[in-house]
Amino acid sequence: MNAEIIAVGSELLTPFRQDTNSLYLTEKLNQLGMEVSFKSIVGDSREHLAEVTRIALARAGLVILMGGLGPTEDDLTREAVADALELPLVRDEAIVEALRKRFSKRGFKFTENNSKQADIISGATVLTNRNGTAPGQWITGSYDGNEKTIILLPGPPHELKPLFEEQCLERLREHLPPAFIASRVLKVAMLGESHCDDRIAPIYRRYPNVQTTILAYAGEIEIHLRARADSLEVAQQRVDKVAEKLEDELDEYVFSRQGESLEQIVGYYLQMRNATLAVAESCTGGLIGERITSVSGSSRYFLGGAMVYSNELKHKFADVPKALIAAHGAVSRQVAAALAEGIRKRCGATWGLAVTGVAGPSGGTEEKPVGLVFHALSNGESTEVVERKFPGDRERVRWWASQQALDMVRRKLM
Repeated sequence: MNAEIIAVGSELLTPFRQDTNSLYLTEKLNQLGMEVSFKSIVGDSREHLAEVTRIALARAGLVILMGGLGPTEDDLTREAVADALELPLVRDEAIVEALRKRFSKRGFKFTENNSKQADIISGATVLTNRNGTAPGQWITGSYDGNEKTIILLPGPPHELKPLFEEQCLERLREHLPPAFIASRVLKVAMLGESHCDDRIAPIYRRYPNVQTTILAYAGEIEIHLRARADSLEVAQQRVDKVAEKLEDELDEYVFSRQGESLEQIVGYYLQMRNATLAVAESCTGGLIGERITSVSGSSRYFLGGAMVYSNELKHKFADVPKALIAAHGAVSRQVAAALAEGIRKRCGATWGLAVTGVAGPSGGTEEKPVGLVFHALSNGESTEVVERKFPGDRERVRWWASQQALDMVRRKLM
């Protein structure tokens, strides 16, 4: 059985409110071995809601609607689902009375519009909402000759989550055949999305029982692998088999096998080598240091460093000779190397890492365009320098530069 989730509310179609409930529900359904095939967001329109519900019922065995169960005129989920199912709404007077008592106990006036929260779709099971006034509803029946389940849940997360866990999870578990989903995430550094897919597509295409999704970020690719089976062991074996073959193909580009960040991996390697790191950052403005120190315990291997935007501070904090800057410019291979070795000495670190470049949007020249970045890594005996030209705006150039810098450290310590 596959599932479809429908988030209800015109506010979710604006820039000011985001649907997060569906992420929670997807996780819970996946734990039951159920895939979520579709998600929709629908405004407060009875006609549109009924139409989307009919479409969902035609293609999913489980349909969950979230929101639109309150007392106001724009709360139309009950009415729309009843329209889609061609069933009447029946007002449950026991629920109305319970609402009256709830309002009275809290010292609030009960207005008659609250009574619509007691309108139950004929044949539905009421799901008591102990954290709010609008109950949920559970409907199971035949639709176009196939058995379908529809769940109506309140929209506020503090109401939806406990109601779903207490009254829906076990019902679903009993209703569904045993199934398990296993997943793995491989993370790849500094390899283009098309290049990555070109290398691994011939492999993952041979395994149709494992779903492969490739997500691209600045300087990083995530390969998500998922498999469903009658047992978790079988599902995990399927995923692990494909993951191993993809790792063999991508080799040193893979930096994470269990979802770790690049900065976490760098920290692991530094601790394994009993090494320390210091950084001198120009165009990244402290981003590398911020990423490294976002990992708990980073003080064991990260000593610190300096943001050296001006030429004066490159000389003062990292001992870069003024003559070197004058001869080659602040954005140059020579200055990057001097920054790396200079900050290493100043901080007494095993490794010195440096970045200097043109992040833009201004400051570029024909010789040194926006996006040009030099990275250097020094251990006192040798210094490696990498020149890269990164695309995008200032934010993307800075992130690309930090990614390349951290990946240099990882590769050197592998």
